[in-house]
Amino acid sequence: MSTRTLISPAALARPRGKVLHRTVFAAVVLLFTLVFLGPLYWLVSSGFKDAQEVIQTPPTLVPITFEPENHSRAWEVMDLATLLFNTLYYAFGALAFQLVLDVAAAYSLSKLRPVFGRAILGMMLATLMIPATVLVVPQYLTVLDVPVVERNLLNTPWAIWLPAVTNAFNIFLLKRFFDSIPKELLDAASMDGASPVRVLWSIVLPISRPILGVVSIFAVVGVWKDFLWPMLTLPDPSKQTLNVGIYSLSNGVPVNVLIAALTIASLPTLLMFMIFQRNIMSGLTAGGLKG
Repeated sequence: MSTRTLISPAALARPRGKVLHRTVFAAVVLLFTLVFLGPLYWLVSSGFKDAQEVIQTPPTLVPITFEPENHSRAWEVMDLATLLFNTLYYAFGALAFQLVLDVAAAYSLSKLRPVFGRAILGMMLATLMIPATVLVVPQYLTVLDVPVVERNLLNTPWAIWLPAVTNAFNIFLLKRFFDSIPKELLDAASMDGASPVRVLWSIVLPISRPILGVVSIFAVVGVWKDFLWPMLTLPDPSKQTLNVGIYSLSNGVPVNVLIAALTIASLPTLLMFMIFQRNIMSGLTAGGLKG
């Protein structure tokens, strides 16, 4: 059965068809490249301009004034070292909690098959349909006065870590991967006397390295790029994240220095994606074992 396309293979094989196809393809690729890389180029190039050139109209595509010292000024004026340390601390703390609790939840739903497991999974996935901003007020009231323990978690890492733990999307990714692991492999380990925890630690986790890498990247980037929640729960300037700290200290800072600070704040996540993009795609498409 042949696949139907907009252009027939016969028309595409003709010289005119080839030229038209390559022209349209190049135009589409160029358009999407400009749409996605245009703002990034403006961010990086503006960090090297002086304050007057940044705001001039029309803007310059290539910096006329080259001032690389804007980045060092931003690092010192906005105390980016402290903000960077805070962000790394919150991000990797959230990662540790997610790896422990989300893996345990996904494994139990996939392999231990608890009572009402499907209903629990359905309710968790239903939370993905709720806009994140709708949950801001109840989450804030919760960390302001945690039920039962009656503790105020504002200005503490727990205000960032606890809401990040319950990530329904990551649990779904992990469960889907665990479902693809052959049941016979786990049954063989159980017959040898391995407990469910030993099976998880010795068999499931080593097999699941690709998806664990994807979840780890999502967890770190999720905390790194968040702005609204840290702004509400971390009012102390010495404990703020990179994004919130730059916003708080932006008053009175020249616009070119501010853009240089934003470039520094964006660089780690861009490098992470460029380095691990192959791992991200392989982890998302990994479906199980091939025997």
